[in-house]
Amino acid sequence: MRRLLSIVMALVFLSGCVHAISRDVLKEVDKEIIFSELVKDPNAYKDKVVLLGGVIVKTLNKKEGTLLEVYQTQLDQEGMPIQIDSSEGRFLALYQGLLDSEIYRKGRKVTIAGTVQGEKVLPLGEIEYRYPYLLIKDIHLWEKEEPRPYEPYPWGLWDPWGWYSWWHPWYDPYWRH
Repeated sequence: MRRLLSIVMALVFLSGCVHAISRDVLKEVDKEIIFSELVKDPNAYKDKVVLLGGVIVKTLNKKEGTLLEVYQTQLDQEGMPIQIDSSEGRFLALYQGLLDSEIYRKGRKVTIAGTVQGEKVLPLGEIEYRYPYLLIKDIHLWEKEEPRPYEPYPWGLWDPWGWYSWWHPWYDPYWRH
């Protein structure tokens, strides 16, 4: 019985550490390449596989595939973009196939493993911006985060004077803080 319990616990623990990008592609990723260096000279990293993530700015369906413009953010241990209010720049990533622009739309978080193709210079507002340009090997679109409705009292109870919270502190919306 203990052995079965330890096997189940190990599987639960290991399943929580799964990366968003496939293992085969992760083996190809050059983990030494950081985005700040890639932005300075994308041509120096040509044909290297990198792991980047961020938030989609624009999606364009073209003849050669779907082009994503993404602003870069840091990734957590699972590869999920975090700290979306800070970025070191933008990059372009081409998927050789169709990605529906309604699904892969502005504001969605994405993690991409891709081969560096060099750079593309395109207008960004009134300036010419040098984008690192990737060819996507693997991509993961993160679930859209929906705001949760605020329900301070269970079962729709309404308590204008706070008595319910005083008698039942575990239902107080601020008890965790």
